Amino acid sequence: MDVLTGTARGQETLIDLRYAAGLTLERVAALLRASPAGRELRVSASKISSLENGRSVRGRRWQDPDVTGQLVAPLAKAYGVPVRMIVDAWMRTRHGEQSPTLAPRKMPEASAKALATWEALNERQQTYLGEIMREDRMTATEMWMRRVQRLPAPKAQQWRSLPLAVQAPSSVVGHTRLQERLRRRGVHDPGVGSTVHALERRGLVVVTEDSVEHPAGGTVVRVLVEITRRGRAAARAGLGEPRDPGPAAHLLSEWLWGVVARVAAAEPDGLEDDLLAGRSLFFIGVGYRGKSGGRASRGLVDSVPVMAPGGTHVAEYRWRLTRLGRRHVAEYLDIYRELYSHIDTTGLDGIADEQP
Repeated sequence: MDVLTGTARGQETLIDLRYAAGLTLERVAALLRASPAGRELRVSASKISSLENGRSVRGRRWQDPDVTGQLVAPLAKAYGVPVRMIVDAWMRTRHGEQSPTLAPRKMPEASAKALATWEALNERQQTYLGEIMREDRMTATEMWMRRVQRLPAPKAQQWRSLPLAVQAPSSVVGHTRLQERLRRRGVHDPGVGSTVHALERRGLVVVTEDSVEHPAGGTVVRVLVEITRRGRAAARAGLGEPRDPGPAAHLLSEWLWGVVARVAAAEPDGLEDDLLAGRSLFFIGVGYRGKSGGRASRGLVDSVPVMAPGGTHVAEYRWRLTRLGRRHVAEYLDIYRELYSHIDTTGLDGIADEQP
């Protein structure tokens, strides 16, 4: 699309998306009128044209972001793009007005199958499975924090195998963190093998062993346990902890918001070029695309040249928020603070106070 329209990846407007879809104004209007929101807004070719060109759209309901928000999904379907691309293009196209409001994702309900699996377990097995799930969740948070702090972190396939027990006297090697969890629930070492292997037979966990060097016990054998997807679903259903639906479709994941927040915190000077690298750029950097034939990035940050004194040459490049990036932070900062409260957003209020 960037070749056909002259628009860099991650900077598309509403008209760019329509051109890429190969649709006329009349055809888009017809497709949108098939949706409840399209009928309520009385969509026409002239209204789509006004929308694309940043002009005021006739009709009182067009000024209500809750109503225009219902038009985003049908528009995304018509253009064959994700919802977040429509929201981003809308914000690039229409300055000085509130962007469409998307309804939050519904909290998914626990499946009857997962709940039946949980109820088939005895009390001891339920305790083990619940504590294994919580330990897995806590370890995942620790790994995420290590990556944010740019510390080395093992791959998920390594850390998800959690140490359950060490085949050596506890008076010498102590207890694993998972054992400490179980002990606080009144469950001690006897019966570990039979309980865990009963969970394994049901496909709720995977049990493995390895050998490690312990400073007090020498070479010892560890029993490792990894919760499966089925086990996680059963534990969540039984403990009343349904899966987090995640942020709304137009919002960033925890990982990507952390990256954008770092760039925002470096404004107005920008973040040094070598401090932002890796896969995140394929999702938020102007000119990037996730994979061959994949969707363009959101274009929230861009590499901007910094001229040497006197303007004789480019001294360096720095990452800065694009216009859309600044507006995205300004509009959704409070929501992100609630979603990802542990991410440092100190100093971003100045951006949030800016007018779109």
